[in-house]
Amino acid sequence: MAGDLILPENPPGFVVRTGVQKAAWDNGFRLERGVESGGWLRYASTTARGEIWIAGVPPRGPWPLSINHPGVAAELAVLPSSPLPGPGLATFKFNSLTALHAALDRVYKLAVSLRDAPLARFRAKVASLPQTTEAERLVVRRIGQNILRAALMDYWGGRCPITGITDPQLLRASHIVPWAECDDAQRLDVHNGLILSALWDASFDTGLLSFADDGTVLANPGLSATARSALGIGSSPRLPHLRDAHRANLAAHRARHGFS
Repeated sequence: MAGDLILPENPPGFVVRTGVQKAAWDNGFRLERGVESGGWLRYASTTARGEIWIAGVPPRGPWPLSINHPGVAAELAVLPSSPLPGPGLATFKFNSLTALHAALDRVYKLAVSLRDAPLARFRAKVASLPQTTEAERLVVRRIGQNILRAALMDYWGGRCPITGITDPQLLRASHIVPWAECDDAQRLDVHNGLILSALWDASFDTGLLSFADDGTVLANPGLSATARSALGIGSSPRLPHLRDAHRANLAAHRARHGFS
């Protein structure tokens, strides 16, 4: 104890090591980097960028988690911060291993979907492909769209944030700023995309609805009463967890489709 601060076990014993290893391995962080000062167990991933550090107080916690991916840290700013400083850019505290598992699942999915990760995968896949003819360019475009869809499914947790639908067959990856108006970096940026159920995607893509900076649904006057009812416009929630990059792209979408 340091005042009211509960310090992790240092060095971590069997209970902490076992719980931490399972949490890390189950959520994609399987490269063990050893133990660092303060009892922090360090992990990395072969597929997700950045590293994580986890510590623990046996037998029931808390379980501090520290991360060094700046984009992930920004996305997770709403989580409970830890009073204990960690080795990474941001450190959070979880009172159970269940909560730690859920957080690590989110950390991994963000790390493989944010910013340059999808772009790097796209460039690796198309580096040797010709792009001379329209058919060849269409192949490259489909590869990019598939990579973006996978990244958006990770980012949005595999669900439409408006309807809650999780059936993959009913979900669509929607560009906010259209593919044709973007460079590759913006095309593969998860902040330029949404996962929406099919009816919401069609309405958004054609400009029959958009979203305000606070996520409020905006309906175009041309949207019929029948469609408004089917979409549930009057009771739909706000689009959650918007970042500044989302807002900039949504502003372009509103301008493109004549929303004041």
